[in-house]
Amino acid sequence: MILLCLHDIRIVTSLALFCAGIVKAFPSLPHAHSRQVEFPVIDIPSHVNILNPYPDKPRLTFSSSGTFKLTVFSDLHYGENPWDDWGPQQDVNSTRLMRRVLSSEKPDYVVLNGDLITGENTFRENSTTLIDRIVAPLNEAKIPFSSTQGNHDNEQNITHLEEIRREQRDSYLSYTRTAPPGIGGEGGEGTYWVPIYEKATDLTPALILWFFDSRGGWSPGSTSAPLPDWVDASVAGWIERETAAMEAGWDSVEKRERGALAFVHIPPHAIENVQKTLNTTTSPGLNADTLSQGSTQATSNPSSAGKDQPFWDALNTNIKNLHAVISGHDHGDEWCAREPSKDVIFCFGKHSGYGGYSSAGWGHGVRNIVFPSADPASGLETWILLEDGQTRARVTLDGNYGR
Repeated sequence: MILLCLHDIRIVTSLALFCAGIVKAFPSLPHAHSRQVEFPVIDIPSHVNILNPYPDKPRLTFSSSGTFKLTVFSDLHYGENPWDDWGPQQDVNSTRLMRRVLSSEKPDYVVLNGDLITGENTFRENSTTLIDRIVAPLNEAKIPFSSTQGNHDNEQNITHLEEIRREQRDSYLSYTRTAPPGIGGEGGEGTYWVPIYEKATDLTPALILWFFDSRGGWSPGSTSAPLPDWVDASVAGWIERETAAMEAGWDSVEKRERGALAFVHIPPHAIENVQKTLNTTTSPGLNADTLSQGSTQATSNPSSAGKDQPFWDALNTNIKNLHAVISGHDHGDEWCAREPSKDVIFCFGKHSGYGGYSSAGWGHGVRNIVFPSADPASGLETWILLEDGQTRARVTLDGNYGR
């Protein structure tokens, strides 16, 4: 992966000397010391640079071979049963899995897709310290990453916002952000996007990774109460405004098609109907969790039915070239299928953590996703990788998939 830092509104000329402040903060970024690659100085129009949400972080790009590989850890569930021997051992097992996968797969980017912590088992005085343990393998491997939060990350002694702030404090490699004020609803601070560039010298990104907070769980404190389990309707307007700003700003200097990939912990409610007609031959992978009340967004309380629809409509109306939507939450499912009402591909991740519910034969692992090129017309390769190295459910997500 090539990493480049933006300083003011110019691109620096050398990866080895690319931003003294960043080298000081994190002196051993991947490849920063291993090769001397010179780039021409490029003026970036100020109205385009405004769209860069990470002016003080390295720019993320496709690899030198033209590919981009993501590894998705879902439902790590650290902090389970801290009062006995079993619980802490599950965290040890989950950390072992993370280290093995990162070492073998060497992804360009990692996504932690919700339920990082089993929040109902944590204590107020040490709940956020579990984030330190989760990001440690990523810091060791020097791999940039982002996270979403899940329903178990909102509990009496922990909140999404506290987890995000701890993660940002723990790791310079974290690209997780909080939503603007007024966006996301109560307990839903983790909505944002991350730009990925094809080459370090490009003016505009080739791929946008979108992250949405589906909330759920419980509010903090002694008066803890259930939180809505869907992406708040305020996010719909935010998506529309953000995509309009991208088109107005980026397209004015460089006309190009860019791809998109979306992550949200709790699956949209529309996915419940997809499972009912699932073709397990063309949509291979574990299908052991029947989607019902609480399995998808806005279903924990029958009176909430349909409240995730504004988000689902805005996502599919405004985000162009959306390759897929990736969720966790339902540990026994790991398939991909096309959702017909929006003609969009949906995929479950893979239950990664040893905490959280499981069953014999399900295993623990990750979902790998590879973009073969920056061309949004290219299909994605994706598969499930288990900790022991076994792979399954390998499919190509392209225009023909699920049709």
